[in-house]
Amino acid sequence: MFSTNAFRGLIEFSPSFKPRSQISHVLFDFDGTLSLIRQGWPEVMLPMFMEMLPKQNGDSDESLRQLLFDDIMRLNGKQTIYQMIQFAERVKERGGQAREPLWYKNEYLRRLDERIRHRLEGIANGSLARDNFLVHRSRELLENLQGRGLKLYLASGTDEPFVKKEAALLDVDRYFGEHVYGAKDDYKTFSKKMVIERIMRDNSISGAQLLAFGDGYVEIENTKAVGGLAVAVASDEAHNGSGRMDEWKRQRLLGVGADVVIPDYRDADPLLDRIFSIEQVR
Repeated sequence: MFSTNAFRGLIEFSPSFKPRSQISHVLFDFDGTLSLIRQGWPEVMLPMFMEMLPKQNGDSDESLRQLLFDDIMRLNGKQTIYQMIQFAERVKERGGQAREPLWYKNEYLRRLDERIRHRLEGIANGSLARDNFLVHRSRELLENLQGRGLKLYLASGTDEPFVKKEAALLDVDRYFGEHVYGAKDDYKTFSKKMVIERIMRDNSISGAQLLAFGDGYVEIENTKAVGGLAVAVASDEAHNGSGRMDEWKRQRLLGVGADVVIPDYRDADPLLDRIFSIEQVR
């Protein structure tokens, strides 16, 4: 991790990084990568799981919290229903009577709505500044990419109606046009892997022409699997603009092959210049 004259903040290049002047299409995750409307969602999901998980002799709150947190974050980036499926399995493992994963998902969304409703209402009525709910300098990055003539895509594990509503509230939907994708009721009909395959198929491009930004392992792993360039956003969501990396995200995303790790987009311009340059980073 280093800071140079070209970069105002922290940035980390993996040995795998090489410039890609041929990139033509860019995929973004939404929550934690662009949007902070749902910041704090693990603080809703984890207590709910702690409350509903059957306890066994020898359990400690700390050990259960770590178990459930690892389950939650390991599936971060996938559709929310997968976290609920995993939780239902944990309940069964402990001899409990698990509810349907969809019930858990709906209860989680009800609790999350209580947490974020004031944000949605405030952005809508103008009492809260929408750009305060974007990862620091997201808009400048999107403008830069659009100015380069690249096609932008948005894919989220959050339900598609919510993604479209929140992207519109934040006024970032215009960068993506019709290419805003999210989770479906029939969860098997959507995944970020499917979106990537569709981008490549519909545009007759190779993975080498794909750039992705994400804070979850799924989009990073899926991008690397097709030979794309993956930028991990280890965003410090609770302190937007701090310039610090979330160390858990950093370690996790490097572990699945991220080419670059950044805390936010304060260095978007020099980063894109580096990505699209001919010379290799030294």
